[in-house]
Amino acid sequence: MHCMMGKSKELSKDLRNLIVAKHTEGIGYRRIPKLLKVPVSTIGAIIRKWKEHGITINLPRPGAPRKISDRGVRTIIRRVLQQPRTTRGELQKELESAGTVVSKKTISNALNRHGLHARTPRKTPFLKKKHVEARLEFVTQHLDKPMTFWEKILWSDETKIELFGCHKTQHVWRKNGTAHHPQNTTPTVKFGGGSIMAWGCFAACGTGRLHIIEGIMTGEKYRDILDQNLLSSARLLKMKRVDLSARQRSQAHSQGNKKKKIKLLEWPSQSPDLNPIENLWKDLKIRVHRRDPRNLEDLKAVCVDEWAKITPEQRIRLVSPYRRRLEAVITNK
Repeated sequence: MHCMMGKSKELSKDLRNLIVAKHTEGIGYRRIPKLLKVPVSTIGAIIRKWKEHGITINLPRPGAPRKISDRGVRTIIRRVLQQPRTTRGELQKELESAGTVVSKKTISNALNRHGLHARTPRKTPFLKKKHVEARLEFVTQHLDKPMTFWEKILWSDETKIELFGCHKTQHVWRKNGTAHHPQNTTPTVKFGGGSIMAWGCFAACGTGRLHIIEGIMTGEKYRDILDQNLLSSARLLKMKRVDLSARQRSQAHSQGNKKKKIKLLEWPSQSPDLNPIENLWKDLKIRVHRRDPRNLEDLKAVCVDEWAKITPEQRIRLVSPYRRRLEAVITNK
């Protein structure tokens, strides 16, 4: 004899009403199961529900009780709002000390229900007062520029790409729309060194050249990059306006690039977060390290290969919401 256990099928409303009708007609509990082919325990439950509530349909189920009390939820919300870098393990210990033992997933679910999600902190530059003033002035001058203005800019910069560059990711608990709040960002400062240095440029309409910088960067090398790669990329993409950092501008001026009909965008110092190429570098590094290059020559080849795979959709996605970058500067002062 085989016994099959499983979830019983819910009876239709008509069959439930028929069971109650048979009962009111005086038919006993023993006969109804035989007439309707329904277990006696089910018959009894339906009739009891009808007597108690006057209905035969199932009442809405309240669901499983929350594993963290309302007070416990308020405690962990208050903690992460005050200290966004609090880990789930730390919250777990805090709840355990109060007598509540739950998993990290349960803690995440409780915070998610109240609009708090674990996100990687945005990196923002370390700013002095003069940097803040320059950035606000730049935003004020360019906030009302139409989208077509940003689409015609050739964005450029250099970056360090490490051979083994995947580090442990730190998260912060924050609500949507608060990515650039100071307590949800990680300050950064520029520094030299690294496995390789790469220089690149892109625009909404296309990707410019990627240049792997050999050895130590010198003024002469930088002038060569700007003269050979920046100008050739601008001509190739038919660009008339170029974004340059403060150091790049000084080199460009020394080369007389203005005479070559390349108009420079005045750029505030310490503002890599306003340059969408920084997001492009991040995407590139993720794809490069997925391929697990094992030496520097392999790293260079993979970088060049992945740079060539940048899609039009990626470029447009980085440039089209540019106004939001400017608004974030004003919002966070």
